[in-house]
Amino acid sequence: MQPSQHIKRQRSAGFILYRTVREGVLFLLLFHSGKYWNFPKGKIENEKENVWDTAIREIEEETGLTKQSLYFRRGFKTTEQYTFTERKQKITKHVTYFLAESKKTNIIISPREHRGYGWFTYREAIGFLKHKNARRNLKEAYDFIQKTGVRRRQDGSARERHHVRKSGAAHKPSTRPPSSRQRA
Repeated sequence: MQPSQHIKRQRSAGFILYRTVREGVLFLLLFHSGKYWNFPKGKIENEKENVWDTAIREIEEETGLTKQSLYFRRGFKTTEQYTFTERKQKITKHVTYFLAESKKTNIIISPREHRGYGWFTYREAIGFLKHKNARRNLKEAYDFIQKTGVRRRQDGSARERHHVRKSGAAHKPSTRPPSSRQRA
């Protein structure tokens, strides 16, 4: 096998985040680099870091949320594996997701990684997720929440829950992902 054909392995971890409002459960999706919606996640950066520590670090880096602003749902963990090509290198990525409820609604995204975020109903989120694995993971999280119940209801409505950057400014788009015209 030639070096260019060698498959590199990556491990990542993240969270499927949700919050509760009067209308029900809303899930957080991040709009990655103007291409697709997905959950906050990132690579394990060193041998000393485990999947839990990676997931916590990534949630703080990608959303600005701290451990103290989350309620971790014990008993939920899901994984996905997929292969992609980056700079002519095949990579197989294994991702572990945990589940947490956010006590906060405002997210601070990393502008170099994300163009926006949204809190979506289950039906909306399923429609925006491009990858089959992501839709399966969301369904598992939704089913877990339905089976075990929500911890509490937050005071608030489902309004004002989508924020996508346009030329450096934040605005509230429709529930559709931004078009190519909106990429900065």
